[in-house]
Amino acid sequence: MDKPVSYYAFEMLYWCGIKLGELLARTPSDFDFQKKKLRINKSYQGIKKQDVITEPKTKKSNRIIEIPDFLCDEMQDYLNSLYEIQPDERIFPITKSYLHHEMDRGSKESGVKRIRIHDLRHSHVSLLIEMGFSAVAIADRLGHESIEITYRYAHLFPSKQQEMAHKLNDLRKDGDEDVSKKS
Repeated sequence: MDKPVSYYAFEMLYWCGIKLGELLARTPSDFDFQKKKLRINKSYQGIKKQDVITEPKTKKSNRIIEIPDFLCDEMQDYLNSLYEIQPDERIFPITKSYLHHEMDRGSKESGVKRIRIHDLRHSHVSLLIEMGFSAVAIADRLGHESIEITYRYAHLFPSKQQEMAHKLNDLRKDGDEDVSKKS
């Protein structure tokens, strides 16, 4: 938290599950705080010391996601702290290497094993799976062109077999009770 740019960048990466290039292309005009939505319609690349903003790689990568209340509040505070930022100006005027350095610094200071920045996206997916969201809903949020990409996380989806068996038992038991009441 001693570096607001880094803190808010990592918050966005984890809680939204967006890619690093998508994060670095964000502008104030991408946020709709009233509706709590974030438009993902561009990506950032640094090529030969030039800032290059491109369209997302795939059609589904161009999307609008809902963001949690707390993140809306945090991002409004962050944007308000930026001096005279323009609606189409990048809110994270940093590079990928800067964030890699910040990840190194943070993991060293905390004693936590370093992960790749892209692993924050994987962590977001894991969290959504744990919360019970479907592969289709997660694919839509992450902009996966194919559900097959999301199914790479299939090992994290809980098996529904036990729940199915319990519900079938309950249904049968309820049916048996109905039959015994009629006897």
